[in-house]
Amino acid sequence: MSEREPIAGASEPDGPGEPDERVPGVGPHPRPWPDDPRLDPELLAHGDRRNVLDRYRYWRVEAIVADLDRRRHPFHVAVENWTRDPNIGAVVRSANAFMAAAVHIVGRRRWNRRGAMMTERYQHVHHHESVAELAAWAEAAGLPVLGVDNLPGARPIDRAVLPRACVLLLGQEGPGLSEEARRAVAAVLSIPQFGSTRSINASAAAAVAMYEWCRRHAERAVDQG
Repeated sequence: MSEREPIAGASEPDGPGEPDERVPGVGPHPRPWPDDPRLDPELLAHGDRRNVLDRYRYWRVEAIVADLDRRRHPFHVAVENWTRDPNIGAVVRSANAFMAAAVHIVGRRRWNRRGAMMTERYQHVHHHESVAELAAWAEAAGLPVLGVDNLPGARPIDRAVLPRACVLLLGQEGPGLSEEARRAVAAVLSIPQFGSTRSINASAAAAVAMYEWCRRHAERAVDQG
């Protein structure tokens, strides 16, 4: 079944292949349709309003995931979820943007998907009941777990060792990394700040950490066309 994301108040395109400029995406594809198994007939017929790169317009969800799987980066992102932190959706969206191998939700299984903007359909998301379970998985996979938090003794992320294959673990909004998480990580990395606030939003911290990884290790920027 294809993925369609209705937009409140969106109108139909003016004609075949002519998207309404007031809404994102493209309208119905003009016939004859391309002979490409990656394309979704329903999207070709009705238009593609999804939040995807232009190169993925009209593609099936499964085809997009398969293409991303060929190029995903070897870092993972984990986030603690003890109170259904509303930031987790934004973390998933950023993980998709920076092409993380996977996102790991630690604690409560249910999480607020609103901030993900449907990107969870293209991003691998796993669940772990506890930090110990995540740590055991990471050890078996040979991945060091690095905490991201502005704690005393934390190493600035822009100057710290940041392995190519690793897990970046974030605490939830407010309390940050739990005591169990602090004991489980190999190191804690901090994000330098210059204003008066004690911390930045958890989802913003995740995005900064992922960008720092990409700045060092990504071979080239993802084609935006």
